[in-house]
Amino acid sequence: MDESGSGKGTESEEGTGSADEIAGTDESEPIEKTLGDLLTERGETLATAESLTGGLVGSRVTEVPGASAYFDRGFVTYAYDAKRELLGVSRESLDAEGAVSAAVAEQMAAGARDHADTTWAVATTGIAGPDGGTAEKPVGLVYVGVAYAAPWGTEASFVRTERVVLNGDRGAVKRKAVDTALDALVRTIREVDAEE
Repeated sequence: MDESGSGKGTESEEGTGSADEIAGTDESEPIEKTLGDLLTERGETLATAESLTGGLVGSRVTEVPGASAYFDRGFVTYAYDAKRELLGVSRESLDAEGAVSAAVAEQMAAGARDHADTTWAVATTGIAGPDGGTAEKPVGLVYVGVAYAAPWGTEASFVRTERVVLNGDRGAVKRKAVDTALDALVRTIREVDAEE
């Protein structure tokens, strides 16, 4: 199924980047290990919601021994109906903006967080190619959503999205999308940690 949507809409994501600007971190250990350490230290949990990456984010997270202590579940929601049924993505957003949009990435992340009742969720949606791109939404366009469930009463819960355009063939776009998602999640957890 092609995720490219023909709907027009505003892209209100928080961050933007291109190619490898966002993907990857300057770490001596794999980012999935860094993520696991952060979640373990904070006693928090994670769910994933994936479209173009087809489960690769969850697979990377579970490469770390002991990931079952913090990784709850992954939703692979490739089709529109799966996004609606499993994550609560609105028909209106899918119709107006298409699956590859900031609004849908945000709703996917929030839906995964809330349905799994986890502290964190990360979502990926995009166009891996080689077909399906348009001038407005080129091949390699990826939106990542990160959702955080703060303690009740703090009113500090949030969802944010990032937009990147990644280069390479289908496999490369998918791999870089995983790196981008994990990097966005680690950066966001560190931001929350620094504010506490």
